Amino acid sequence: MSTVLHCPSLFRYTRRQTREVMVGNMGLGGNNPIRIQSMLTHDTLDTEGCVKEALALADAGCEIIRLTAQTKVYAANLENIARELRAAGCHLPLVADIHFKPDAAMEAAKWVEKIRVNPGNFIDKKRFLERDYTDLEYEEELERVRTAFTPLVLFCKEHGRAMRLGANHGSLSDRILNRYGDTPEGMVESALEFARVARDLDYHQLVFSMKSSNVKVMIQAYRLLVRRLQEEGADWNYPIHLGVTEAGEGEDARIKSATGIGSLLADGIGDTLRVSLTEDPVYEVAPGFELAAPYQPGVEHSQALPQEEPAAPFNPYTFTKRKADVIKRGEMTLGWNEPVRVVLPQAACEALSPAEMKDFMPELSYEACEAVEVDPCNAGEIAALAEAPATLVTVKDGVNMPVPQAFRLLAAVIPTRHSILLKDTLGGEEALSAPMAGGVHIGSLLCDGIGNAVLVRLEKDPKKAAYLGFNILQAAGVRLSKTEYVSCPSCGRTHYNIQEAAARIREATGHLKGVKIAIMGCIVNGPGEMSDADFGYVGGAPNKINLYVGHTPVEMNIPQEEAVQHLVELIRSHGRWVDPA
Repeated sequence: MSTVLHCPSLFRYTRRQTREVMVGNMGLGGNNPIRIQSMLTHDTLDTEGCVKEALALADAGCEIIRLTAQTKVYAANLENIARELRAAGCHLPLVADIHFKPDAAMEAAKWVEKIRVNPGNFIDKKRFLERDYTDLEYEEELERVRTAFTPLVLFCKEHGRAMRLGANHGSLSDRILNRYGDTPEGMVESALEFARVARDLDYHQLVFSMKSSNVKVMIQAYRLLVRRLQEEGADWNYPIHLGVTEAGEGEDARIKSATGIGSLLADGIGDTLRVSLTEDPVYEVAPGFELAAPYQPGVEHSQALPQEEPAAPFNPYTFTKRKADVIKRGEMTLGWNEPVRVVLPQAACEALSPAEMKDFMPELSYEACEAVEVDPCNAGEIAALAEAPATLVTVKDGVNMPVPQAFRLLAAVIPTRHSILLKDTLGGEEALSAPMAGGVHIGSLLCDGIGNAVLVRLEKDPKKAAYLGFNILQAAGVRLSKTEYVSCPSCGRTHYNIQEAAARIREATGHLKGVKIAIMGCIVNGPGEMSDADFGYVGGAPNKINLYVGHTPVEMNIPQEEAVQHLVELIRSHGRWVDPA
């Protein structure tokens, strides 16, 4: 098992200590609260629309507002937006989102408090070219990065601007892809290349992020980033911004975001976050505050632990499912190679009709599971399982530990042959709603390979609880029960109404179990982020759509009103279509 370096303990909450980075008058990291961000969807040239949207975000409690600046012309209009916002009494920090255009970054830095740079495309065009770089050629590429990036760093240093180095899975440079692949290691190195330039110029107002629409990749990349920062030295203690890209909309998106963001918050990682939704930006704020609340300064965390902590029960940087033996409960099997099962209390199961629920009928009642309930800190209860034949084990209610840490500890102290039943609550007061708790308390553990069944209790409506159980499994990527959508939140780069398009696509394809469809506003992250999607629907030009298979374009510039039908035909032509029941 790899040494755990990304957090002091997998079993005890400790917030990562970072330096403070000032974004305007707002502090990030250090002892500051976890800050909540969102991003405008209006065209950045639409001053009135952007100001109105930003003021609505401010009223909702948003603390940092991001806008896209796709060219120097768009970046220049940030002056007008900032002036109008300040005149209206809104002094929240503004962040310019930069892709491909160093000149736009230089212009934007005049008017906003922070610049977000994507190291994968700041100076690199996306060509998906295969090339075997020699060490000399690679160094020449890095010198090109240094030459292009230095002016922005010096300007930000002189004018007190902060900068986020935000690597995205799927939008890495060809240089990184050819040496590291589209991997967490590549994401981290992409950001570190730019950070080394900044540090050589004695600029330290840096924030890092490692985003992906694949929750497991996102979690692994952030953990690896923190480990690498610690290996670089104590003064690489920069704040971290958290987010799951293209999470989608509705409950699914909230669970997916809670799974990725919550897993890292439980490790003490994260100084600012955004819950990205394919909805109006104002709806991103409340879920962000909800996720951050249990980890804000001043909140106490129960810390019951054995005197000596056990070894890590999973590799934090590579997904491997815990290899439990196969066991049977009635007609249902559980174990390593079996699907993760959805469990509800007996009364909830009896209230549901299998004919109505179909694929979403819970597979076991808690009473039929015959789960052995133990306190993972109780040596006697754990010792009783040492020689016992393979069975199903869970943490008993009332254990004085946060849910994720309690189940990590359970996985560490019981023999691997035993299966584990995860719970969304240990019976105490919950700060999180049922979907959010499902993501943080269950989804995060599934992403670490822990869990063979899940028990949903916080949601009291039996039907909603059953759907929630399967939605948690889908968000964690361990079991697909319906169509999977990768859907971006929209921004000023989007040339069509992505919320309406997403609704039409869901209506047409929502019955295609196991098919993964990406709905992307533009080409910045689109072709890369949807590389593990089966089909992609991407905005190319105003009201024109490009269709992809993987990240290969197959149909270009389709009128938006015809594009959904073209998507259906594309799915049909690849043998993935079935008629709805």
